[in-house]
Amino acid sequence: AFLMDKHDTVGIDCVAMCVNDIICCGAKPLFFLDYIACGKNFPEKIASIVSGIAEGCVQAGCQLVGGETAEMPGFYSVDEYDLAGFSVGAVDKEKVLDKKTMRAGDVVIGLASSGVHSNGFSLVRKIFKMDKETLNTYVDELGTTLGEALLAPTRIYVGALKSIKNAGVRVKACSHITGGGFYENIPRMLPEGKHAVVEKNSYPIPPIFTLMAKEGNVEEQMMYNTYNMGLGMILAVDPADVDKTMEAIKAAGDTPYVVGKITDGEKGVTLC
Repeated sequence: AFLMDKHDTVGIDCVAMCVNDIICCGAKPLFFLDYIACGKNFPEKIASIVSGIAEGCVQAGCQLVGGETAEMPGFYSVDEYDLAGFSVGAVDKEKVLDKKTMRAGDVVIGLASSGVHSNGFSLVRKIFKMDKETLNTYVDELGTTLGEALLAPTRIYVGALKSIKNAGVRVKACSHITGGGFYENIPRMLPEGKHAVVEKNSYPIPPIFTLMAKEGNVEEQMMYNTYNMGLGMILAVDPADVDKTMEAIKAAGDTPYVVGKITDGEKGVTLC
């Protein structure tokens, strides 16, 4: 964002990383607050950042109720800023998702991501040369410049989960695929004695991940242990609810895939 002087997407990322976690327990995000610390307050730049935060809140159906902008020269360089935020959600106690209801044979559904989302950028910066020329280079397989592909805002799944709930489906468990990828996030949604099996060829992997693996010579295990690899949210539902769940997700404008199943076994995930 600094290199491309493009600041209208990072706010969406900030909101997404909060609200996508909130919905994993069945809650609805209510409001969001932001904090921006910068070396120098450039009003146009701050307005651009906040416009992204506002857009994220619109997508999440929550209120942006306040924030703080701190100008800290000497601590941040003139063009740098930090962006942080938090969200509060609510859910009736009896409606909290209960992973203990999970059974062998339950179906794993993945929701398509919009790209890298907001994790693994230390590795991204090692793989690609971080300069304007590289980031502004059009890449055929991406259909856009490298920089635009990397800055594609994190998908917000609040609408999809709400649509599933409105369809009368009780999601058994839900995992937001963030840092740690499949191997660290999927086990969080599993109770003891249950194992998730995910089929790698059950959905299309976005070209940005294929490009990163190739350019950085990153082994497959590391890719799945760092990135969402095209699935930003994973759900487990009863087999009888699969069709209703898929329709509800599509109705919310997201793209779902049946990507695996739950089996009995040691808590963990197998990719096959």
